[in-house]
Amino acid sequence: MEAIAKRRCKRGYVLVYSGCRISEALELTPRRVELGEQCLRFRSLKKRKDKDGQPRAIYRTVPVPPTLLEQLDLVFGIREIQQRGDKRLDLPLWPRTRAWGWLVVKEVMEAAGISNGPHKTAKGLRHAFGIKAMQAGIQLNMLQKWMGHADLKTTAIYADAIGEEERDIASRMWG
Repeated sequence: MEAIAKRRCKRGYVLVYSGCRISEALELTPRRVELGEQCLRFRSLKKRKDKDGQPRAIYRTVPVPPTLLEQLDLVFGIREIQQRGDKRLDLPLWPRTRAWGWLVVKEVMEAAGISNGPHKTAKGLRHAFGIKAMQAGIQLNMLQKWMGHADLKTTAIYADAIGEEERDIASRMWG
């Protein structure tokens, strides 16, 4: 049972530290865990087309903390799988459905004592990532790349700070 809890927790961390969509996390494979580069490579599941109108796969690379990569390696044996180059390289770390992932996120948030609301979802974690990045001074175009937004206007929503956040940003201007 403890192993199951660890695996659930690690996926939650992937959502928190990368801002990915839950469906993108669920299809993450050992091949796309880039230990040396300290990042995760996600295939965007948003429908995008090339100049000829044909669907195309879009990948984006998101830097993540080394501790997350260490945890993924500990739980899934990423380094060993990559060194052996075996068939597990392209198998999802969590071969489950989106609905299952959503329930796990709810369960983890419930255990953490997070109050009910729209923030208590996988999408809430994605939004928290965007807000945290803006508070940390990450450039809007970099955040757009990390979150996989096709249009900068979508990412710009995270730049709309209000209340205490707005005062904090203004205080940086004054010294």
